[in-house]
Amino acid sequence: MTGSGTSPEAVPYARSFLDEVAEIARQIDVTEVERVASAIADLRTRGGRLFFVGSGGGAGHASHAVNDFRKIAGIEAYTPTDNVSELTARINDHGWETSYAEWLKVSRIGADDMLFVFSVGGGDERLGISVNLVRCIQHAKVVGATVCGIVGRDGGYTARAGDAVIIVPLLDAGTVTAQTEGFQAVLWHLLVSHPAVQQAPMKWESVT
Repeated sequence: MTGSGTSPEAVPYARSFLDEVAEIARQIDVTEVERVASAIADLRTRGGRLFFVGSGGGAGHASHAVNDFRKIAGIEAYTPTDNVSELTARINDHGWETSYAEWLKVSRIGADDMLFVFSVGGGDERLGISVNLVRCIQHAKVVGATVCGIVGRDGGYTARAGDAVIIVPLLDAGTVTAQTEGFQAVLWHLLVSHPAVQQAPMKWESVT
């Protein structure tokens, strides 16, 4: 025993997972990333608002992204999952599928605004997966809002209906959730620090 706490059996999986991370990073469509960054920059220029939506890990990303895009990019941003009282009341009274979309309606999302989706599968109404996100996108399209996102697998409904959507390449079906949600964090941090998007300095970058 070396005392490192790492068993010999764990090393091969760790190595393969990180090799997969490197390969996914190489395969990311940077042209689509730049399209999303440009759309966010245009959103700020016209004074639009940024509405993040996601479930599970995507909800965590949404809350974190609201903070960063407000503070670092100077964009008015919100997510329905930051108000647990309203969200659970809507779910309790009217159901999960419409909870986010009804919140967007009260927020008066419009043509100047953007809906940004974090999802592993992107939503599939036929299979009954992430229908709450599908309803959000449908409403956003009706009112003329821009739809962007970071999704995995084949992108699902988000990729089909969105204006600029980054798809995290699928290399191994066994790690699709872990890799997609990990890269969602990497990619939206890329976006908020993109020269076209970032306005305010970040703390640790300014410390010498």
